[in-house]
Amino acid sequence: MIVLSHSGGQTMKRRFILGVVVIAVTTLAANSQTDQGREHSWIDVTAPLDPATTPTYPGDTQPRFEFIRSFSSGDKVTLSSYLMSAHAGTHVDAPLHFVPQGASIDQVPVTRLMGRARVIDCSPDATATDAAELNKHNWRGAKRILFRTRNSRNSWLVDRNFHQDFTYIAPETAQLMADAGIELVGIDYLSAEKFGAAEARTHQILLGKSIPIVEGLDLRAVKPGEYDLIVLPLRVVGHEAAPARALLRPLE
Repeated sequence: MIVLSHSGGQTMKRRFILGVVVIAVTTLAANSQTDQGREHSWIDVTAPLDPATTPTYPGDTQPRFEFIRSFSSGDKVTLSSYLMSAHAGTHVDAPLHFVPQGASIDQVPVTRLMGRARVIDCSPDATATDAAELNKHNWRGAKRILFRTRNSRNSWLVDRNFHQDFTYIAPETAQLMADAGIELVGIDYLSAEKFGAAEARTHQILLGKSIPIVEGLDLRAVKPGEYDLIVLPLRVVGHEAAPARALLRPLE
């Protein structure tokens, strides 16, 4: 039989309490690190809006951001005014853009804009994502496809000079994706359409199937693979497009 003295019992009790505290602190620290890791794993793929670096599609409104009131002018508040196209920087095209009586941007279901997405890293020299380029990659089975192209490699979304030879999505690729049931398509420049195309067939095919197009994605720091995607365009009633914030999170 082992008999513990009063002082010995108190010592063991303190050790037990200390052990519980250490375990609790360790668990909280681990959970905190896990939460921070999850938070930091989100990648902001929104192109920065800055008149000094933001390219503008020919014919669109040049972005202009002004301070109506500012502390430097003696005001007690900062107040800004924004003037820009609905297609500036990262934005979402709704069916109304090319489909008469099509859904406006506020009518695009958010379920189309959020969920699993696949980033495809196109060949460095591909000037178009045609059927041959598409079929080089594992794209079937994806619900949302984002194309990373030479546009990202050249950092054209942060070059104020508009590049007419940007890599685009060919109509044949748009048709393949529409037939496969794709729910969303994204590209890393200001348009999915070839510059100067006689007809906007890529837009007509995708938007005609109610497939929103996310244009102007900043995919420079993104690797090919599977991601969680969140794209949130401004809820502008009755219009064909709106600027958006876009985020990707790698799937383990």
